[in-house]
Parts: sequence; C-alpha cells; structure tokens
Amino acid sequence: MKIVECVPNFSEGKNEHTFEMMKKSLAGISNCKLLSFEPDADYNRVVVTMAGDEHGILEGALSISRTAAQLIDMTTHKGEHPRLGAIDVVPFVPIKNITMKECVKISEAYAERASKELNIPIYLYEAAARKPERENLANIRKGEYEGLTEKLKDKDWQPDYGTNEFNPKLGGTVTGARFFLIAYNVNLKSQDVKYAKEIGEILRESGYLKKDVNGNVIKVNGQSVKVPGRLKSVKGMGVALEKYKMTQVSMNLTNYNIAPIHVAFEEVKKEAARLGVEVTGSEIVGLVPLEALLLTGKYYSPGENMDEKSLVDLAIEKLGLSDLHPFIKTDKVIDYMI
Repeated sequence: MKIVECVPNFSEGKNEHTFEMMKKSLAGISNCKLLSFEPDADYNRVVVTMAGDEHGILEGALSISRTAAQLIDMTTHKGEHPRLGAIDVVPFVPIKNITMKECVKISEAYAERASKELNIPIYLYEAAARKPERENLANIRKGEYEGLTEKLKDKDWQPDYGTNEFNPKLGGTVTGARFFLIAYNVNLKSQDVKYAKEIGEILRESGYLKKDVNGNVIKVNGQSVKVPGRLKSVKGMGVALEKYKMTQVSMNLTNYNIAPIHVAFEEVKKEAARLGVEVTGSEIVGLVPLEALLLTGKYYSPGENMDEKSLVDLAIEKLGLSDLHPFIKTDKVIDYMI
C-alpha cells in the first residue's frame, strides 16, 4: 500500500465547534486516517495530520478544506503564526511506497479542485513549485493575508491555480509536496519575546539583516547586508505564549538529516545562555518520525548500546518534550501510528 501523509494547517486555534466539524468531515473518507489534531490558541492555528493512500488522502484533504472554508473567516483572524489564509498550507509527504513526484501530482490535483470549489488562489511550493522563488513557503507568505490583495495584483505573483480575485473570507492557500517537516519549538523562561526572536534569526538558514549600533539596517551600494543563519534546513522565529507566560523559538526543521532535533535544541540552549535566558524544554507540534528521535537518542548516549525504546525515552527526556504537556510516544511518533 502507498502511504502519504498530509499535514494541513488551518487558521483557527480556539473554536471547539469548528474542530469537531473538521474531524467529522474525515470520518467517512475511505483509506484516510486522522492521526493528530493539535490546536494552539496563541498561534490561533490548528495542525492536522492524516495519512492514507493516494486516493484517500486527496479526498480527505478536500473534505476537511471544505469544512474549514465554511467555518473560518479571515476578516476577524489574529494570531502569532504567519498565515496567508484560512486553509493556510496543505503539504503532501511521501511516507511509504510512493515517490515525491507522485505527491506533487496529488498536490496539483488538490489545487485544481480546491481552487475551483472554494474560489481561492492557490500557490504551489517546495517540490511542486513551478518558479524558484516559490519553493520557500516564507516567500509566498510574505505580506501574509493582509498583503494578499496587492500580491495578487503583481504579475509575478499570479496564483498557480485559481484567479487573482481576492477572497476576503478565505485568503489564499499554499500546497505542494515536501520531505517530512518537524515543527519544533524550544521553550524560554522569559515573557520578553525579543530573546526568542533574536535566537530564531541567528539560527534560521535565511539569517537576518545586519544593523548598526543604532538599530539601522546597514546597506552597501544601496543593498541591505544580510548575515547568513547558522543552521541549514531550519526556519525560525520568536513567538509569545501568553497562556504559559513564556516565549518560544519556533522552528521548522525541513530536513532532520541535515538539521537534527538535538542540534537545533543545543544551539538554542547555547544562544539562550549567552543572553541569560533559561531553556525549560521543548515541544513537537504534530508528528515526528521514529528515525529523528533515534538520532537524538544516539547523540545523548554516545558509546552506549541501547535498544529502541530506551533511545526514544532518552530523547524525550533530554529534549524536555513533556515540558508543556505529556509527550505520549504512541500518539506522536508516526511509525507507531500507521
């Protein structure tokens, strides 16, 4: 059986009725299983994880998108996380017996049908991107929902599917195919978000704009000077979590073989120590591959011959993955759920 993971992110993190209706929309879909449903009120966003064959996953993604389109209204949306629309991003990920190219085809089929049914502009990203500048999700999201009207007027930013007509209720959507992404946040014992933002800028691959002592961006020949980030395959930013009276360095690890979880964690700890801020632990939003946790377990147990369970438990302990809420392996490791 071919297995595809789909991890749609929707711009709603608080409304329980909306969540229940979204879950119900997947109940009757053959060969599509809901694995994880994780809302966050501060981000005002819900991350859904499901898996199925190439047919079931497409129908599941369309079904939950239709429900979200009925119940989410971007004209009143506010949240910490960058977003382009109500159905913000719908990635398809090859898990077993299926290629990245096949997942690109699934994303294109999703884009074609969703753009027509829901009257939304849709952009293709990552492996499905048709232009180099659209490979990176952050580039497409630049300006966010509030800037989408102007973006749609720009000939360089015409959507890959749908028209350039702005839909105030739903905004825009991004879909595509990608490697398994780990949404990973490191918790800082500080309510001042400037520390988390600084660490995110230093570590993320895209880096940050260089500034002088007065905080002005340094330019050379009219061009802003950019300092490259420390970690490849990492996207990062700082956010405030009012509910917990703390802040987070929020990261997307787009290839855990290049940027393993423990490397991101240890680098955040290093920078936090420099800034005089304590790291209390971390969290994984959505699911994580077993291999990624085993890599971390092996890092923290050099020279020791440990079995799989012990390595996973060690990774959970060392990363502080139960800092905010219990990390239950059977609910978080995708290999244990499929």
